[in-house]
Amino acid sequence: MKYDFDRRIDRRNTRSYKWDQSEKLFGDKDILPLWVADTDFASPPAVREVIEKRAAIGMYGYSIRHDGYLQAIVDWYRRNHGWAVEPEWIIDSPGVVTSLALAVELFSEPGAAVVIQTPVYYPFYDVIRNNGRTVAMNPLLHQGGRFEMDYGQLEKLFQDGAKLMLLCSPHNPGGRVWSEGELRKLGELCRQYGVTIVSDEIHGDLALPGYTHRPLASLSPELAEITISCLAATKTFNMPGLHTSFIVVSDPAKRRKLDQRFKALSLHMAQHFAQDAVEAAFNHGEDWLKQMKEYVAGNVEFAISYLAEHLPEVKPMRPEGTYLLWVDCRALKLDPAGLKDLMFRKAKVAFTEGSVFGTDGEGWLRINLGCPRSIVEEALEAFCKAANDR
Repeated sequence: MKYDFDRRIDRRNTRSYKWDQSEKLFGDKDILPLWVADTDFASPPAVREVIEKRAAIGMYGYSIRHDGYLQAIVDWYRRNHGWAVEPEWIIDSPGVVTSLALAVELFSEPGAAVVIQTPVYYPFYDVIRNNGRTVAMNPLLHQGGRFEMDYGQLEKLFQDGAKLMLLCSPHNPGGRVWSEGELRKLGELCRQYGVTIVSDEIHGDLALPGYTHRPLASLSPELAEITISCLAATKTFNMPGLHTSFIVVSDPAKRRKLDQRFKALSLHMAQHFAQDAVEAAFNHGEDWLKQMKEYVAGNVEFAISYLAEHLPEVKPMRPEGTYLLWVDCRALKLDPAGLKDLMFRKAKVAFTEGSVFGTDGEGWLRINLGCPRSIVEEALEAFCKAANDR
């Protein structure tokens, strides 16, 4: 490989959210962290070069976004997703969770039901409840070793009056890359009942080899009209600390509403480094991304094989996208506190305990495989040994 994804980079003492909180969060500073979804891979060279160039200016005043940044986004989605995005459809946001929260505020009424498909990325619950709305759960079906949508129960929620849905595509934590057929069926239900879809596609560029992510809004103008697409380069190229994302909205009325709210909150200004980093990543990071996904796919194979050999009672759900592995540990017969004790105190590793993704995540763990394989091996060895020593 041209890029060295095996290289272990010491991130301790860098104010790393992932590496410098182990004692505070887990009770031991030496715990190996494979929890929060950022990777331990150096970002593409073009990203580092442009940030260094911006830093060398020596003054960090107000910035503007320029046409090259917008064109990089347009070109990326045309090349990689077959989606013809117009530059005027793009609204900048500090982050996808910010976008989700504002969409819930603007496109639902106080007390209204907002649909999510559980288990799911835990901020989905927060942005609904903290806005004074009600979580309407559409639990995913666990069939054939993967998640499937329950369209019948979903339609019942729409019949009961839900008018807004948060979609996680690809799915976190389960790693499903929803097929075009699944997305069209979902979209037609939403159109039938007048439901707006807020589609979190932050992992959209991380479909693993053999799978293809389809942006929901790319499937037809009619689906684009009811979809608010929340997108970012940050998970893809390991730069979430730059706090930048963007929303694509083709419907002028929805776009105007969002744009006005961002301006009212003064969230519309361009960040000094972020736009340049996104432009560099999208224009020059394609080869890096291809090799990174191949490396992560190798980590997936390694992890699944290792668990099958050393702790066969746990059952990983093979991901189709993301760098996350969702592992069924219910056979260990441990409650959430027991799983945390096994991880943090006995194994000295930190995966994400599943109940944070909802009650139907209890007994599961999410493992971040976006790291050198030696870290994956070290963590799995410690976890399996601790589980077998019980």
